[in-house]
Amino acid sequence: MRQLNVLAIDLAKTKFQVCKRTPGGQIVYNKMVSRAKLTELLATEKPSLVAMESCGGTHHWARYAKAQGHQVKAMSARKVKAFLQGHKTDANDAEAIAIAATQPQVKACRLLSKDEQCQQSILRIRELLVHQKVASTKQLRDLLLELNYPIPVGDSALNQAVPEILEEAENGLSSDFRAVLSEQWQHIKVLWRRLEEVERRLTHQASTDVICQRLQQLEGVGPVNAMSLKTVLNASEHFKNSRQAAACIGVTPVQHSSGGKERMGAISRLPGHKKLRSTLYEGAMAVIRQLAKREARTVKEQWLQQLIARRGKKVAAIALANKTVRTAYAMLKNNTDYQPVMLAA
Repeated sequence: MRQLNVLAIDLAKTKFQVCKRTPGGQIVYNKMVSRAKLTELLATEKPSLVAMESCGGTHHWARYAKAQGHQVKAMSARKVKAFLQGHKTDANDAEAIAIAATQPQVKACRLLSKDEQCQQSILRIRELLVHQKVASTKQLRDLLLELNYPIPVGDSALNQAVPEILEEAENGLSSDFRAVLSEQWQHIKVLWRRLEEVERRLTHQASTDVICQRLQQLEGVGPVNAMSLKTVLNASEHFKNSRQAAACIGVTPVQHSSGGKERMGAISRLPGHKKLRSTLYEGAMAVIRQLAKREARTVKEQWLQQLIARRGKKVAAIALANKTVRTAYAMLKNNTDYQPVMLAA
């Protein structure tokens, strides 16, 4: 890799800064090019190490560069920033990317195929629809509560209450507010239908994908978690071991060790895949709620019950999420199915 020229690209939408650096560290050029010129440049340059920050457009340009015979290294912007010299300009950014790409300690980010990007995009759209639905229904509940209409929790209760409020002619609501309320109610119903359709397609994708089918054998893993785990862990060679995979998602404790003394803290709220960690936690809590109603059937469930007794449900849920990620990594790396160890009858 060190014997190749480095083509460092500071990505943007239409104007790209490209810095070409020799293996000896000499800058050949550092210029701004258009989108069409970048396509031409990657096609005409001899095989090089194409480096870029992991941001919008990274996966497309990485796939294109690989198709032209280049090696690709996409890096976290946080890692690249340490090599920035001088003020923040496009030229300095591109030069920092070129320097960072030659450092072996700067780890490359994962690159997704187009199919994986499509699956990830379905998850992102679903996530946005869920946020919009929650925000819209909460606002509607709060406004009606202020007007002395307390509505029980749940979409079914809201679906029953709002039409009754709109049909009640003697409730003193102004005509303008009644019209706006009706329009907002129609908007919420559209959100429900769109979310239901996206989840239907998501479930279909997970049911026809062999990897997602295997991952759904794990405790607390449904279509959403299965597709998310596949997207993050499918390139198993990206991680040295299962602990690195768990740390990438953010379900390992933060370490602050010095002087030979190891100090392990709580999980960090900053790094990692926050949404996947959140859904894994929700899935783990669902497993814990079900386990409270029956006896343990597997060795893992027995371990989970003992952990709940010692540390509580929330710590146990994070521990189960950690174990789920590690098991999923092993399944994808070894191409095996999940085989829980059953307790003796």
